[in-house]
Amino acid sequence: MGIGASIFLIALGAIFAFAVQADLGWLNLGVVGWVLMLAGVVSLLTTLYFWNRGRRTVVATPVRQSRVVADRVVPVQGEPVVQEYREVRRPGRTV
Repeated sequence: MGIGASIFLIALGAIFAFAVQADLGWLNLGVVGWVLMLAGVVSLLTTLYFWNRGRRTVVATPVRQSRVVADRVVPVQGEPVVQEYREVRRPGRTV
C-alpha cells in the first residue's frame, strides 16, 4: 500500500470510531474504526521504512559527472556482493 491508501484507512477509521453513531447490533463500528486506523498506521510505517531503505544520495563532481554515494551495507553470508557504479554525463555541445 502507498502513503495515500494508508492515510485513507486512518481517516476512514477515525470517521467510524468517532463520528458514526449507528447501532448495527452485532457489529461495533467503533472497533472497526480502531482496527482500520491501526492497519493504516502499520501500512504507513511499513511504506516509509521501505522508501527510506532504498534512498541514495547523488553527489555532483566538478567534471560534469555524478557519482552515487550509498551507505555501506553488510552482506548476508552466502550472498554475492554486488557493487553499483553509475556515471551520468551531460551531452556535449552540438554545433
